[in-house]
Amino acid sequence: MSVCRKGAPRMSLQDGLKANSRDNSKGNHKEKTAAGERRLADFLCFAIYSANLAYGRAYKPGLDELGLTYPQWIAIVALWERDGQTVSELGAKMFLESNTLTPILKKLEAMGYLRRQRDPADERQVRVSLTDAGRRLREKGMHMNLVKSSGLKPDEFARLQESVVALRDNLIKAMAEE
Repeated sequence: MSVCRKGAPRMSLQDGLKANSRDNSKGNHKEKTAAGERRLADFLCFAIYSANLAYGRAYKPGLDELGLTYPQWIAIVALWERDGQTVSELGAKMFLESNTLTPILKKLEAMGYLRRQRDPADERQVRVSLTDAGRRLREKGMHMNLVKSSGLKPDEFARLQESVVALRDNLIKAMAEE
């Protein structure tokens, strides 16, 4: 079993894409460096990680227009789907711990896009709701759609998304069973 580890030297996404392109220029990306050894291009975790970085870069111009980061945008979309979530519910939906999510929410609140308030039924819980400006912001950003940029047909894109979600869910389930 292969595992991706933290602490690897950083390079730009463009450098990585160029290197991968050179590595795969012979058309055989499965070529091994030595018997039984796998190259970086053979790791599914790296393919997903680098695709995530590419997505971040592709979304950046649209997010810059909105004055948001990607995690801020995801919070807006998640609250648009279901407003009034608790911080813990929102964190679970976004796969973020509260110590990571709280600064994102504070910034969005300072920008006037959401409000946080204690739940009157349970003072321990903080509920998060979009303001009118937050709802308008979500509508302004819905033009960001990278299906065409992905080079995939819409049905291929949908199947790939379903496969990645299934992969994620299976990994989470496997970790919970250990």
